[in-house]
Amino acid sequence: MTDDKLKRRLTTVLCADVHGYSRLMGADEAGTLETLRRYRTAIAGLVERHEGRIVNTWGDAVIAEFPSVVEAVQCAVEIQQEIASQTSNAPGAQQMQFRIGINLGDVMVDGSDIFGDGVNIAARLQELAEPGGIVVSAPVYDQVHNKLSIGFDCLGQQQLKNVAPVTSYRVTVGGRSGQPPDLPLDGGAFHARAFAASRAPDVRDGDGRSTWITAISDHFASLPRPLAVALTVSGFLILINVFSGLHRIWFHWPVAVLLFAGIMRTALQNRPPSDKIERRRTRRD
Repeated sequence: MTDDKLKRRLTTVLCADVHGYSRLMGADEAGTLETLRRYRTAIAGLVERHEGRIVNTWGDAVIAEFPSVVEAVQCAVEIQQEIASQTSNAPGAQQMQFRIGINLGDVMVDGSDIFGDGVNIAARLQELAEPGGIVVSAPVYDQVHNKLSIGFDCLGQQQLKNVAPVTSYRVTVGGRSGQPPDLPLDGGAFHARAFAASRAPDVRDGDGRSTWITAISDHFASLPRPLAVALTVSGFLILINVFSGLHRIWFHWPVAVLLFAGIMRTALQNRPPSDKIERRRTRRD
């Protein structure tokens, strides 16, 4: 008997789409098509370099998948860097910019094509991105926020068309979203920044009230694990001291030790292993 069981796999999906494609085609069909072909060739080369593959190209969109979440995000940043360098001399009305969404999720496999919410979420996330920008889902953020020299702005929980609400993050490089870094990225343990409450848009629930609790929890979740553990234990110690009576305050010494240990552990974890990075750069060159 033939095995007709539907195949599934967990993969990282990157969706790139041209911003204002219809306007560009209306202004110059031949020139826009030629530019799109040139950029697609550049994108294909970067995807292959980061061990991914192009799954599909329809209209002005590009769908790619990667076995590594880190490589997918690196590839997205380099795509925006490459396109920005090529369009810097073009007139404003003729500049072509891509928006990119990245999601880590389960997909259905049909030959060389992939389907399902894992793909649909990536496509919806790119719609949230600014021209030249990148938006990733929470599972992607969880995997890469402490591994790449980029930052993230929490956009909160977004209601996407035809899929369940998804918590998303805008990639920020060089202090601004959608701008490429001055130097190429390499893998390794780098500092990452996550901004939630102060820079995220005001997310509101069904009653119209600001979900500040969600913003605080997202910000807390973005902290390095050693620091988050230290803060949690410190909070319990403070509560124990409060409920046992403030006639004798004792929590400050263990809290100070915990916070110091958490900060030192975080600093050691985020210290870039220079020898390993140099070897990887040498292999890539």
